[in-house]
Amino acid sequence: MATHRIAVIRGDGIGIEVVEEGLKVLRNVSENHPFKFEFDEFPWGSDYYKANGSMMPSDALDTLSTYDAIFLGAVGHPDIQDHITLNGLLLPIRRKFDQYVCERPSILYPGIDSPLSGKSPFDIDMVVIRENTEGEYANVGGFQYMDFPEEVGIQTGVFTRKGCERVIRYSFELARRRNKKKHLTSITKSNAQGYGMIVWDRAFDRIAPEYPDIQTDSLLIDAAAMDFIRKPEAFDVVVGSNLFGDILTDIGAIITGSMGLASSANLDPDNRYPSMFEPVHGSAPDIMGKGVANPMAQVLTGAMMLRHLGEDSAAEEVEKAVQNLLTEGEILTPDLGGTSSTDSVGTAIVNAL
Repeated sequence: MATHRIAVIRGDGIGIEVVEEGLKVLRNVSENHPFKFEFDEFPWGSDYYKANGSMMPSDALDTLSTYDAIFLGAVGHPDIQDHITLNGLLLPIRRKFDQYVCERPSILYPGIDSPLSGKSPFDIDMVVIRENTEGEYANVGGFQYMDFPEEVGIQTGVFTRKGCERVIRYSFELARRRNKKKHLTSITKSNAQGYGMIVWDRAFDRIAPEYPDIQTDSLLIDAAAMDFIRKPEAFDVVVGSNLFGDILTDIGAIITGSMGLASSANLDPDNRYPSMFEPVHGSAPDIMGKGVANPMAQVLTGAMMLRHLGEDSAAEEVEKAVQNLLTEGEILTPDLGGTSSTDSVGTAIVNAL
């Protein structure tokens, strides 16, 4: 029997609550299949930062490197600036373990009303692939004249041929595996960003001929944002830079009903290092501790982790359980128009397995 060793970081805010439900579902689904989990929890995040001056200990990455995957809730605290929480935990993990693919599906499930009119279940069914280790979030730059009227901040985007080509190639392969519209859209802004985005466009144009069975197009980020609202059913797989992918996936989450349904995976597709699985939503401190956070994004993120670990049938079982709950529409959290608690939704998913 296979054993999957998982590092668990609940993090901050509602992450603590939704991870509990995600673990509940993972433990239960494993009982129906020939594998088991070993979960080890690490209390890293904003509370750790307040006590120790860092988001995680100096040897944290060495510790995490021994696991098969990382299951994370959310990171962020209203008393700590976002660049501290991001650069202190999430970005070091993504970079150290070369998690160059951020994969985020957006699906309009049965039982969910899109804020866009006239959309039926599965009219919206796309995956956004976000380059995850360089681009606009490469953390290259600096300050001059801090605290003077002439204060300057310089932020540099880094676009390498290798970095662009590998995430674009992964996206072509995904469009082929999905076998739906077999269409890949590249997101660019090379009309205004005439260096890094040119490297991106050239990489896309080089790789596209290798996949003659995949239709392609290229959209400027502003046009893509409009089309995500105007005609989201036109998209299949979308690939964009770190910043552009970040923006579009938030749009994708909202047009499919709720951030509480938006799953996400930070992947090393080559399986050299552990991949990290965290939902799109943040720590939501305004509802922390109220028991109303939707755990479905965390649960669906767990299904993505199962699939990454090779447990496809278990992943499908979890996804079907969530879909059944959404279709019935009786046990839902307030973000989906219900009155149920975080815990009761997690228990209902377990009962639907």
